[in-house]
Amino acid sequence: VQVVESGGGSAQTGGSLILSCAASGFTFDRHTIGWFRQAPGKEREGVACIETRHDNTFYIDSVKGRFTISTDIAKNTVTLQMNSLKPEDTAVYSCAVGPITPHMMCGPYNIWGQGTQVTVSS
Repeated sequence: VQVVESGGGSAQTGGSLILSCAASGFTFDRHTIGWFRQAPGKEREGVACIETRHDNTFYIDSVKGRFTISTDIAKNTVTLQMNSLKPEDTAVYSCAVGPITPHMMCGPYNIWGQGTQVTVSS
C-alpha cells in the first residue's frame, strides 16, 4: 500500500507543471487526498486537498486560482495542475491519503509519498 508522486521538475515563472499521485495496493475512492509542500528551511504546509465522496476541494489562499486538484478514479491517480507558477512555489511536493472522516475534509492522513521536487526560476 503506497502512493508515488511524479511530474515534478523545473519551470519558469508563469509556467505550468502537472503533478500526479498514483496509488498502489488500494483505490482512491472513499478517501481524502492532500498535496503538501516543503521548501528548504520552512515547515511543511498543506496546499490542497480533495475528498472523493463528493469531490469537495480545499486550497490555501496562496494557490487559489492557480492550482487545481482532481481525481481520476479509473486511473487511480490524483493530479495537481499548477499554473502561473511563482518562485515561492519551489518546494518538494508530496501527496498523502487518509480515510474520509465526519469532522475533517482534509486529513487525517496515514499514507505518505516520498515527494517530487518542483523548482520555479524567475
